Amino acid sequence: MGRAFEFRKARKMKRWSAMSKAFTRIGKDIVMAVKEGGPDPDSNSRLRAVIQNAKSVNMPKDNVERAIKRASDKSLGDFKEVLFEGYAPHGIAILIETATDNNNRTVANIRSYFNKCNGNLGTSGSVEFMFDHTCNFRIPAEGLDPEELELELIDFGAEEVFEDEDGILIYGPFESFGAIQNYLEGAGHEILSSGFERIPQVTKELTPEEAEDVEKLLEKIEEDEDVQNVYHSMDESSSSTEE
Repeated sequence: MGRAFEFRKARKMKRWSAMSKAFTRIGKDIVMAVKEGGPDPDSNSRLRAVIQNAKSVNMPKDNVERAIKRASDKSLGDFKEVLFEGYAPHGIAILIETATDNNNRTVANIRSYFNKCNGNLGTSGSVEFMFDHTCNFRIPAEGLDPEELELELIDFGAEEVFEDEDGILIYGPFESFGAIQNYLEGAGHEILSSGFERIPQVTKELTPEEAEDVEKLLEKIEEDEDVQNVYHSMDESSSSTEE
């Protein structure tokens, strides 16, 4: 198994852990997708993907339809995607994906978290190169051979295909999202969820005490309403508490 498999395994229990936070994230994704490509999922592939993700976290259909209708209102402000980069204590690189309608507020908040937790907010490009930007898809495993599927998907950019208890996971470079999505839809595969992740190229193992310092910063960042995703280079086996 490759790095994508290990990354997914380590993060599985942490991803979308708070349902209300998941709904907030998806609501923003819907707004950005509708503003970019319109309210019809049949002609808006990004919106189709967000709706699939909403289903995967059991977001009520009414909530999804309400968010699409709200996003179609031209008077509604748009969310801007902003990437923040920096270092937590003990040299741990951090990437923060945000969706904000007030960049000044978001910058001030993120900066305060780093300052309070002995981290350093960096400049653009300071740590992004340490992470691989990937896309991923999850489809039902029934009746499929992951190895055969991988051979079919190589031409569309897929790099890793593996099975777990939730289905078959497909990983590829960020740029391959559209090609893989089109192939899966054209072949009649049900896409349960899809998205993007940033996988650290190298991770660093810390002592439990050092990990606690990093986790304090991560917790503050993850609680911010403008934050969509947080990635870091701390080895997931480093933990100040038992999972």
